[in-house]
Amino acid sequence: MSKTKPSLPRGTRDFGPEIMSKRSFIIDIIKKNFIKYGFAQIETPAMENLSVLTGKYGDEGDQLLYKILNSGDFLSKTSKEDIEKGSRHLTTKISEKGLRYDLTVPLARFVVMNQNEITFPFKRFQIQPVWRADRPQKGRYREFYQCDADIIGSKGLWSEVELTLLLTDVFHDLRLEDYIIKINHRAFLFSFAELVGLKYQTISFCTEIDKIDKIGEDRVAENLKALGANISQINEVLSLFKENDKGIVLERLLNIGVNKEVISNINSYFEALAMSFDKKIKVELDLSLARGLSYYTGMILEVKSTGVQMGSIGGGGRYDDLTGVFGLKGISGVGISFGLDRIYDVMEELKLFPEEIASRPDVLIVHFSEENLKHAYRIVSGLRDKGIKAELYPETAGIRKQFDYSDKIGVPYTLIVGDNEMNSGRYMLKDMKTGNQEPLKMDEVMRRLKQN
Repeated sequence: MSKTKPSLPRGTRDFGPEIMSKRSFIIDIIKKNFIKYGFAQIETPAMENLSVLTGKYGDEGDQLLYKILNSGDFLSKTSKEDIEKGSRHLTTKISEKGLRYDLTVPLARFVVMNQNEITFPFKRFQIQPVWRADRPQKGRYREFYQCDADIIGSKGLWSEVELTLLLTDVFHDLRLEDYIIKINHRAFLFSFAELVGLKYQTISFCTEIDKIDKIGEDRVAENLKALGANISQINEVLSLFKENDKGIVLERLLNIGVNKEVISNINSYFEALAMSFDKKIKVELDLSLARGLSYYTGMILEVKSTGVQMGSIGGGGRYDDLTGVFGLKGISGVGISFGLDRIYDVMEELKLFPEEIASRPDVLIVHFSEENLKHAYRIVSGLRDKGIKAELYPETAGIRKQFDYSDKIGVPYTLIVGDNEMNSGRYMLKDMKTGNQEPLKMDEVMRRLKQN
């Protein structure tokens, strides 16, 4: 039998202990803030019925869904005619389920199925992986984690304000200060679509505008023209995107007929943030922000790192009737999502992780004999009972081998257990960084390790 060289699917990664310590550091901070803001945790399955997922992300998003083949002989119920009708038709015959593309559509399904047990407004958070059949590149993976917080059942502007404050608190706690929160409103984009002659192609318009950062304004203008847009009006819209003065922007929006109530809400949003407890909030209005997902209907936001070349590290927005497609009408929702994997990449590049988060023990117990090893069983248990991360070398081996092991795992202290230590009740504690060591009673060992 030939040996197969192991490999990973493109766009996926293994995470070793050091990376997992850093990822857990980010997750713990995000989760702590979710709970602080009153969000409760839920989980949903990795796979959903395709009937739940399809039609919620636009044509491009639907194409990135991972479909799961039906179990057993999945071709048994197909015919030659099914194959001739093409892959889209065939997929409906051989695949009923898919991996979730995001956490928001599964949330909408969850809310509808559990509406009688839920108290509205329903504030939930979710930290789980999602999958997209995208082209892998820097900061873009096929399997990645999202950390979502959503408020379902409230139309009040305070929800958008609160989620912005939550974003600010998380990035402050991560010490990630080089970022900007960009906000826009889908109503602005819908007005732009009508202005350029694409009133009935608003989703296609938003999808193209969302590509400005990736392919540039000229290519986007060409794509919009191909959809039937008026080129002179396209240029007017693109010039509006370049205006930096928020007051001038909002005045020009009024002049082209944008809903006054929407403009008033944007003003109220910024006013509320200005009164928010002296937090250093980094928010700007960006009319080119589109967010490609088709279910957004109101304010949208995206977080961009300004210190590292990277895509968005967070985003979100309001969706007024996502539950409506599952039969529950009139339930508005708004949410944000932290991109764990991109946040990790940014923090790693900027060297923002504290050194002390490595998942190493505080002390390693080394020994000389089987009898010393048995004596150390009680010692390691006692240290752990006091909240000290302790490890016992698991077998008798040369002392040099045990010290080499302690160096490789980066343990700061070793505790030596030999015959002399057993008889005297004083154990040699060695500082692996300085090389200093001294005999201490066990209560002194515990105090020293806790102090350090």
